[in-house]
Amino acid sequence: MALIKKSWQIFWHIIFWLGGIAFFLFLAHSNSKVALQSLLVIFLLYGIINIGLFYLNYLILIPRFLDKKKYKTYAMFIIATIVLFGVGKYGVALVFKKIILMHMKDGATTGFWSYFLSTIFTSVIFIFLSTVLKFTIDWFLNERVQRDLENQRLTAELSFLKSQINPHFLFNSLNSIYSLAYQKSDTTPEAILKLSEIMRYMLYECNDNKVDLTKELQYLQNYIDLQRIRFGNKAFIDYEVKGEVTNQQIVPLLLISFIENAFKHGVANDPQSPIELKITLTDGHLYFFIQNKKHTHNRDAEGGIGLINVRRRLDLLYSGKYNLDIRDETDTYTCQLSLVL
Repeated sequence: MALIKKSWQIFWHIIFWLGGIAFFLFLAHSNSKVALQSLLVIFLLYGIINIGLFYLNYLILIPRFLDKKKYKTYAMFIIATIVLFGVGKYGVALVFKKIILMHMKDGATTGFWSYFLSTIFTSVIFIFLSTVLKFTIDWFLNERVQRDLENQRLTAELSFLKSQINPHFLFNSLNSIYSLAYQKSDTTPEAILKLSEIMRYMLYECNDNKVDLTKELQYLQNYIDLQRIRFGNKAFIDYEVKGEVTNQQIVPLLLISFIENAFKHGVANDPQSPIELKITLTDGHLYFFIQNKKHTHNRDAEGGIGLINVRRRLDLLYSGKYNLDIRDETDTYTCQLSLVL
């Protein structure tokens, strides 16, 4: 693959130089009385010399000296190269003396120094162009490398954040099932079955960057059902989904932390103050609302892990496409999230 890519680069370089030589040859032929064959020989020879100067600087001098910050050595080699190429060009001019050095009007011949000084301008242009090309390509390559590194960093961070979700959720769910088992509840097998369904989704359905919203909503429903089993069907939650669920997709395991937080740190067994959970879908947007009554005394200091996690995931995956409003009031805790799907 790398060899093919390199071959294409060489091909386009050749096309560029042949096109450039043909263009200037056409201009010279249109404005000169010199025979086309003579102009062709001259342009090919000088083209080879100047292109050689271009790649000498591009492939050898810049990588060996300028890239390594050997500025004085680089300058010395550039000066020496310009002098040598200037002498070489004058040698070519002597071969085609009547065409290059002899003036058309008075028949006078251009001397060495006059012609040599004129070649400096051309040489400097080709050196300048090769330097600009080299630094431009290096800049783009460096930018691509930096983007790749940043993407790798973000991917690693997202993987880490996602890995935190599973143990965090599993820890809370096992606590709930332990409580049922401790009470010798008949719903313990059902709770274990619900947990297995949830874990199956987390292990096998959530490996992609996004999942079908239908599956994510079913996952939320399974979690709510598990909590109702845990509370002996005395968990009161007003859950409603508005809007049409079609083929929308969402980042997996994004909303669960809000619901988990409401059950863990809120009051779920008060029929007068149920947990309110509303999900509204409209025009490619998802509006998520959850509110719960707060416990008078909540000693669990670990409750913020999930919300810190979800904030970071939103920043990484929905940057500029979400708005999160969390209100921690005296008696209630409210989260509102608007998301562009």
